[in-house]
Amino acid sequence: MIVTALIIDDEQLGRELVKSYLKEISSVEVIGECANGFEGIKAIQELKPDLIFLDIQMPKLTGFEMLELLEEKPYIIFTTAYNEYAIKAFEMNAVDYLLKPFSLERFQNALQKVLERLKNNKKEESKTEQLIEQAASEGLVERVVVKTGVKIHVITTDKIHYLEAQDDYVMLYTDNGKHLKNRTMKYFESHLNPNEFVRIHRSYLVRIPQISQLEQYGKESYVLILKTGEKLPVSKSGYSRLKEVLNF
Repeated sequence: MIVTALIIDDEQLGRELVKSYLKEISSVEVIGECANGFEGIKAIQELKPDLIFLDIQMPKLTGFEMLELLEEKPYIIFTTAYNEYAIKAFEMNAVDYLLKPFSLERFQNALQKVLERLKNNKKEESKTEQLIEQAASEGLVERVVVKTGVKIHVITTDKIHYLEAQDDYVMLYTDNGKHLKNRTMKYFESHLNPNEFVRIHRSYLVRIPQISQLEQYGKESYVLILKTGEKLPVSKSGYSRLKEVLNF
């Protein structure tokens, strides 16, 4: 059985090291290498590798952001320069990883575990999903990655006008149109900068610099008007938050 592998790493030295280690392993064939996450997604969809060696800290698209956009994920060995504290997340989820710089022995151990799972057709994708969720839950969001058809958009939060809840998804209204993201409003409310975004309604989260004015259209009913001219409903709790944020 020949296992096909793809190497995704923005550092050429990192890719060369993995290739040099794999030269000694006849059961694994390298079918491609990618220097960033955009190339990685395209290569995975076209080549359908059994296994990927995936760097995490890449500039255009991180390894985790790349995986978020894949419907079907290959077997994965993460290669990372994360510190020991962050590595605990990998160990907790029993995900295979290689901490740079890694030795041939460490490489072979990680690879052997994956090859065994491949042989037994045991993907354990839930562990990878848990790791992605754990990574996404840390810190404030500065950009959101979405996929529309074959196009990938990296949207920085300063380009967002507002967000609208749509069941288990959220629609992002931005400078360049609207994009659907497989996240909840609760996630965005807790991960967007509270100095920049305010929840005005259970279905709406607005970027504060996009606010133009607040209008009353009933005894206790208000509507928020954005700089784009769009009007959004404001709930009672949303009105209280706006009073606090806008200081009126």
